[in-house]
Amino acid sequence: MPFENLSPVLSDALVARGYEALTPVQTQVTEDEAKGRDLLVSAQTGSGKTVAFGLAMADELIEDGRLPFATSPLALIVAPTRELALQVSRELSWLYAKAGARIATCVGGMDASKERRALGQGVQIVVGTPGRLRDHLERGALDLTALRVAVLDEADEMLDMGFRDDLEEILDGTPATRRTLLFSATLPKPIVQLAKRYQQDALRISTVGEDRGHGDIAYQAVTVAPADIEGAVVNLLRLHDAETAMLFCATRDNVRRLHASLVERGFAAVALSGEHSQNERNAALQALRDRRAKVCVATDVAARGIDLPTLSLVIHVEIPRDAEALQHRSGRTGRAGKKGTAVIIVPYPRRRRVDGMLRGARINAEWMDAPTAADVRKRDQERLMEKLLTPVEHEAEDIELAQRLMAERTPEDIAASLVQAHRALMPPPEDLLDNSPRGRDAAGRPERGERFERPERGGDRREGFEDAVWFRLNIGRHQNADPRWILPLLCRRGHVSKNEIGAIRIGPKETMFNIPRAIADRFAEAVVRTANQDGEDDSGVSITPAPDGPTYPPRRDKGPRDNAPRNTLGRAPGGDRGFGDRSGPRGPRGPGGPGGNERYKPKPYGQRSPRRPSK
Repeated sequence: MPFENLSPVLSDALVARGYEALTPVQTQVTEDEAKGRDLLVSAQTGSGKTVAFGLAMADELIEDGRLPFATSPLALIVAPTRELALQVSRELSWLYAKAGARIATCVGGMDASKERRALGQGVQIVVGTPGRLRDHLERGALDLTALRVAVLDEADEMLDMGFRDDLEEILDGTPATRRTLLFSATLPKPIVQLAKRYQQDALRISTVGEDRGHGDIAYQAVTVAPADIEGAVVNLLRLHDAETAMLFCATRDNVRRLHASLVERGFAAVALSGEHSQNERNAALQALRDRRAKVCVATDVAARGIDLPTLSLVIHVEIPRDAEALQHRSGRTGRAGKKGTAVIIVPYPRRRRVDGMLRGARINAEWMDAPTAADVRKRDQERLMEKLLTPVEHEAEDIELAQRLMAERTPEDIAASLVQAHRALMPPPEDLLDNSPRGRDAAGRPERGERFERPERGGDRREGFEDAVWFRLNIGRHQNADPRWILPLLCRRGHVSKNEIGAIRIGPKETMFNIPRAIADRFAEAVVRTANQDGEDDSGVSITPAPDGPTYPPRRDKGPRDNAPRNTLGRAPGGDRGFGDRSGPRGPRGPGGPGGNERYKPKPYGQRSPRRPSK
């Protein structure tokens, strides 16, 4: 038998499913040490946890190769979302099919009366979400007095979503003799406390290595100007051309806006968020499985538990709230040994936060600039050449049509028309703000000397700015403030044009700019309307009035400095004073030569003051 530690019915089901070997977490939960014990399991997303707890609870359920008849459930699996609960139900259905298992699914958004009838007819396994299970329990439709095994799947996410009270009420209604299996991608303190309360002598199993980033996922951090986030998403989708891609946003409104924008551009996209009904969610997922859609825009909760075999690209359009959310989001790809890519779009002001998050998650991400339209077009050409040069067998009808075309047009015209038709099938890439490595160091920070000041030293002398009002941004040189993305941000937040923005002065930790007094009130009202409840935009930038104006002078461009080492007196080794060689290209250091000093005018030798006598 291929799987010696398992029941024959489960072993046959795995073989029929195409399993050749168990994953690490599946192997550990079926060892002799784990049999009959409570389990506290941490395993990364996509490692086969669903099948793992299905195998782990088999000893309590299977008798003589079948599940016994039961008027009340023998096993209960609690999952945080509807999609994950439905996925668990599908996995257990084929795993326990030969054992004659009857499985009921109880999730929000479905017909509760049908679920109550199913529970009343007798089922051995119940899979559901906390809220719906608690509702059936309080109404008396769910009887847990004969329960043998309770499984909490993605327990960390259920606590984050506020289901602690529901979980405690459900577990308090189960017998003390039950076996409790707790599965989670991470084990924060609340999970450990929950385990101590409801588990006895639990065996702790962890298959998460020191490198918490999924080994089959390549992480990329793409730096963009805050105004270019949507354009960067378009270019990333076009550059990777993934069979299925998932885009994560923080709120339902942002999902709605991004989904509408992508559809308008010509992408085959669907949306998943809490505002969609279960039928709409099922239709969206089916469109992804049928390849009718290639892009899914979703919130964290809505995408929980989704398993799409063709998903190879995850884009974090908005930065995850913490390292655990980053891990869960990215875990939608790189599953079952397949390779995947997770891209984090990082607005310049949020770079330090993302850097710290990646360090905390022990993820080595490759930092890079957003792909430009030229990068996308170059990759399109490579894909087209590869596709057209691949040997294929042609139908006789196709060859006849090709001969007719050759008789009417030259080969160059036909090839050009083919390229044009291929390009027309794809959405055009977006032109982004200048984000080239020029002027930036290896870490993406602006180099010294790249600082920008719109006004001269006396301020902005353009017409209309004689009477202006100052405003303050909560970002400066330490946050990589740069006018190339500050100007579009101000235009977008304040509903003004770039010609209506005056002087911009970038300080160490803040940036000051002025607006003509005639439109200052309108600008301030627009800024308030485009901010969230914290007074910031999605990238964490806040704009506030600054009646006193800047307290620091404009930064002066001192020009490039030579890299020659200096000693403590400011002199170059082996040379004259550190100010430069007098016989060098700057010429003599006098009033007549280039680089001369007007304050220093040497007198003729005969007019010099006599030397003072020493005392």
